[in-house]
Order: sequence, then structure tokens, then C-alpha cells
Amino acid sequence: MIERDIPNLLHYLVQMNTVSAKKTNSTANKLSSSDRAFHNWYRFVQSFPPHLVREYLNRFGLNQNTTILDPFCGTGTTLVEAKLHGIKNIGIEANPMPCFATSVKIDWEINPKGLLEHSEKIAGAAQNCLQFWSKRKPLSLPEDTFKLLLKDSISPLPLHKTLVLLEQIHRFRDDRYIRYESLALAKSLVFFVSNLHFGPEVGVHPTKKEDAPVIDAWLAEVQTIAEDLRTVTQPHVSATVYNTDSRNLSVALQPNSIDAVFTSPPYPNEKDYTRTTRLESVILGFIRNKAELQALKKGLLRSNTRNVYKGDDDDKWVKENEDIQSIASTIEKKRIKLGKTSGFEKLYGRVTKLYFGGMARHLSELRQYLKPGAHLGYVVGDQASYLQVMIRTGQLLADIAVSQGFELVGIDLFRTRLATATRKHMREEVVVLRWPGPSKRNGKRNGGTHG
Repeated sequence: MIERDIPNLLHYLVQMNTVSAKKTNSTANKLSSSDRAFHNWYRFVQSFPPHLVREYLNRFGLNQNTTILDPFCGTGTTLVEAKLHGIKNIGIEANPMPCFATSVKIDWEINPKGLLEHSEKIAGAAQNCLQFWSKRKPLSLPEDTFKLLLKDSISPLPLHKTLVLLEQIHRFRDDRYIRYESLALAKSLVFFVSNLHFGPEVGVHPTKKEDAPVIDAWLAEVQTIAEDLRTVTQPHVSATVYNTDSRNLSVALQPNSIDAVFTSPPYPNEKDYTRTTRLESVILGFIRNKAELQALKKGLLRSNTRNVYKGDDDDKWVKENEDIQSIASTIEKKRIKLGKTSGFEKLYGRVTKLYFGGMARHLSELRQYLKPGAHLGYVVGDQASYLQVMIRTGQLLADIAVSQGFELVGIDLFRTRLATATRKHMREEVVVLRWPGPSKRNGKRNGGTHG
């Protein structure tokens, strides 16, 4: 970090607990009952909460004449909250399932009564099909597609019922409603039908659901969507999401058009983010085979060894960053000392450089689309996934941003969390930046990034 940013950082160190002050650490990341509308149609278990977004919408002084961007928008928390407050918003998401979910969650211009009546018709048809199915072979997925699922993530009978319902959704297809009905199926599938269990990682619960009320669970989710849509009072607010890579924004943005950014990129850990959405991605047809899964992984920021490929070169963006090179070297030395020799373990050091290089590339790309004075908030967390070598993500990202010409406003503590491997408390922070506008130093190498 360069000297001129030290006073700003010292000023904000005093205020680092302000974001969490209103909530205890245990509730800081929880979705409150008052925030369930729209947000809870479908969301990642570990998504940041709407109240955190509101904190920064207010702090950044956004209003109906401004536009906010979330370049790693996931399931759309920033976009939904911005729309609720009448703020124009744009999202970027490389994973097609959460991108689809976000596109549905920010589209409120349908008739909720019509949606519910149509869905009830589908539910009746699906019930009839199941009633007369006893002598026919249960439905399943093609073998190559089925192999994409986490083993035992859904039992045969619930899978059969799900596919029967999906058939009826497509049989009675109505373009006004099918997206909402499909999202309701994704939500019910994950939380009420499958055997999935969510902790720090997605896994399979030891107790399997041999049967599940698939149609009733789905219809309940449709009813929730309809009830939320009835509450809409906001006039039309521009909200758009693009299924593309945050390191290549030209397909989605116009130069000098963004007033603020609030986002949470993947963390540098060994978490395969495609596993979190694998079941619903496969059932709804977003991923049908290994080739499509690999193509998806290639479009994601490199944050785990399972999406590192031979031609990857984002690490060149941080080849002169001494801190990142030192961390990668420490990881590699520890790997050798511990005798870790698997293909994945050998990539631990490299994926660390690819992650921060990808973030440097993203920030460099982003600059041309920001208005001078734009504020940015990046929610990131400390990590020690790679052989328990500590990675202070927030500080490293702040240093990279400064080298790209951004001003560091501060690093706010959002919450702490207990690491399962080390039992140490890890910080989750909001790195707050400001874009002053282009200058001669932007686009040049400075502080170890490749611009």
C-alpha cells in the first residue's frame, strides 16, 4: 500500500466495526424475516445479506438517477435490494444457474394471479401422471448427465417425481410464467426434495430422503413468489443481468456509466462453486455433459484447483507483486515439506496467483466503465484453505486496486467466522474503494500488476 492511502486507512480503522455494530457476529450474515421477499426465491446459503447491501447503498449516496453494478452477482442480492430502493442496477454472473435465478428475481412485471392459476393446473396434471405411473419405469436422467450429480444427492423416487413435474411444466409451457415456475422448482429441489446438506461446503446428508412431496413443495414456492409479486409498488426500475465473465465486461457495459459497485467475488479457497448449484443446473438443463461443465469452469475466476487449465495466464497480472509471490512460494514449500504430491495439491501455489491475477485483470477492465468518483465495495474473506497458509484477501485486494489507480477508502470488518480446519477466527471484510477517474498512471505497471 502506498503512503498517501495510510491516513484514509487509519481513519477507517476506527470505524471498522460500524457495519456489524447493529448486529451480533452470529446474525451478521443471516437473512432476516423482513428481507425474505424476492431475496428468498432462490439464494446461495452463504450469500451476503440484504442489510449489508443497504448499508452501502446509503453510504455511497445512491438514488434513482444512479446505476450500481455487481460484477459477481451470484443470486442477485445487490440487484434485488437496489431495485427495491429504486436504483438502476446491472449484474454480471458467469454461472448460468444463479444468473438465471437473478434474472427472474428482478423481473416483477407479471400477473401473480395468472402465475398461480397456471401452476395449479400443472400441479394437477403432474399428480394425475404420478397416480397412473405405477406400471411404468420410473424416469431418470441420461447416464452421462446423471454422472454430473453429486453421488446420492437425490434419491430415485424424488428424482422421478421431479422429472414428471418438469415434463408437465414444459407440456403446459407459458412463456409468461415458465421462468418463475422453473426457479420455484430449483428452490424446492435443493431445500425440500434432495439429500443435499449445506455447511462450509455442499455435501450429502447421511439420512437420505427416499420420498418427498415434490409437487406440494414446488407449489408452495410458486405461491411465495406470487405473494411477493402482489406487494410490488415500485415503478419500473431498470435491472439487467448478463451471463458473462467479469474479466470481460464489454458485452454488458457502456463506458463511463457506473456510479457504484457492490459485490462479493469468489474467495481464494478450494471450493468448487459449480458443485453448489450442480443439482438444479443439471435438472433444469443448464449443464448436460462434462464438456459443458468444463466450459462453465473455464469462464469462472480461478479460485480452486478444479478450474485451473493449462492455458491460464491471469497470474501474469501479479508477477511483480511480492506479497502474492511470497504467499504462493510459502504454499509450495509447505506442500513439498508435507509430501503432498497429488495433481490438485501441486496447483495450490499457482491457483493463488491466478486468483489475484484474475482480480487484477477484472479491476483493470472495470476502470473504463466507472464514472469519476464512483465508489466500490468488495466483500471478501481471509482464507487458509491452501495447506493452512494465511491469505489476507482484503488487504491484498486493496493493494492491487491501489496499484490500478483506485483510492483505498477503507477496509470495514463485516464479521468474523470460525475456520473449520484451523479453529481460528477469520475476518470477512468490505474493501471500500473510490475511482478518481483516469490519469496518466492508470494502465501502467505499478505496484506489481500487469495492466
